[in-house]
Amino acid sequence: MLKRTLEPRLRTLAQSYPAVFLTGPRQSGKTTLARTTFPSYRYLSLEDLQLRREAIEDPRGFLKRLEGNEGVILDEVQRTPDLFSYLQGFLDDRRGGPMVLSGSQHFLLSEQISQTLAGRVAILELLPFSVAELTSRDAVAPEDFVADPTGQELPATEAELDLDLDALLFSGFFPRIHDFKLEPNTWLDGYVRTYVERDVRSLANIGDLDTFTRFVSLCAGRSGQLLNLSSLAADAGVSQPTAQRWISLLQASYILFLLRPHFENFRKRLVKRPKLYLTDPGLMCYLLGLRKAEDLRAHPLRGAIFETFVMAELRKLFLHRGERSRVYFWRDANGREVDAVLDFGDRRVPVEVKSGQTLASDAFKGLKLYGELSGRPGGIVVYGGDESYVRSDYAIRSWRRCT
Repeated sequence: MLKRTLEPRLRTLAQSYPAVFLTGPRQSGKTTLARTTFPSYRYLSLEDLQLRREAIEDPRGFLKRLEGNEGVILDEVQRTPDLFSYLQGFLDDRRGGPMVLSGSQHFLLSEQISQTLAGRVAILELLPFSVAELTSRDAVAPEDFVADPTGQELPATEAELDLDLDALLFSGFFPRIHDFKLEPNTWLDGYVRTYVERDVRSLANIGDLDTFTRFVSLCAGRSGQLLNLSSLAADAGVSQPTAQRWISLLQASYILFLLRPHFENFRKRLVKRPKLYLTDPGLMCYLLGLRKAEDLRAHPLRGAIFETFVMAELRKLFLHRGERSRVYFWRDANGREVDAVLDFGDRRVPVEVKSGQTLASDAFKGLKLYGELSGRPGGIVVYGGDESYVRSDYAIRSWRRCT
């Protein structure tokens, strides 16, 4: 079983807070992480119909059953959101050990937590595997990513050397695909069907599921682009308010994320719209209709798929350490941009993403402009090649060392 980078942070927070809320996409490994981190904790899943009925009909009686345990893992808590109103007193009285709550609908659950459990619960987000986790290599901290910008100091593992980029982009990073060596398209087809039939129906009253599914595929085709709601709505045949509501729904269930622009003042007019990205490159490939890894080689959106992969990895640098993501992008009104900016408060590190195995001189155009405007030359280029090195003021980092 592959070790998750988030495990030490989960263990630490469970010793400091009455409860820890572990959220993330469906099938990202939340239950496995919680149970392997705390094997002696009592485990209850609210997917179980009988348990869910008890929690809904008699929440006080349900919680009383949890008293006296060393700790409790309460899984799929999004199934009983009203239970949070009763958890407050239970946690305040410390009638049991720490509680680990897990669920896959972030916005809905975060709203419940902020209203009822503020100050009593720590929140962690678990995404699918990172490259480091998949190759059994110790993941770097965000600061170390910058301190060793090429990643040359990271010892290579046998699993890392065996990775093939196109195969990895095609399969994506959901744990079950790799743990059981499953055929990616078959598993992802079931994943999307389950998501649409269960999560969508529970989160929103969407009458035409076929239109919604087409909307999700349209989002995949726009991964890496500025969010244009009017265009997206027109192509999907829905109103703009509906498109906005569906984007929020896809965010809430971790199908996609929105990358916000960084507003550093260079006396430039900057774009205010976010960029849209799919959470997982394999899911993006499936939604785009790719049927085998070889299809990626000449695909017109290969660059966008690679960029989606890198942006997801950069977010994992932070989220899998229990930190808020500090990944942004920079773009002025003339379309000049830097793909990512890592914000460390006292400094910002620009990152460019190039899917090719070689780098032309114009690969550094965005970094050069950003360096001139900020007065801080340099930056990192993550590219599709295998070698990491330094070129002029820039660190060239292989895709193998994204995390």
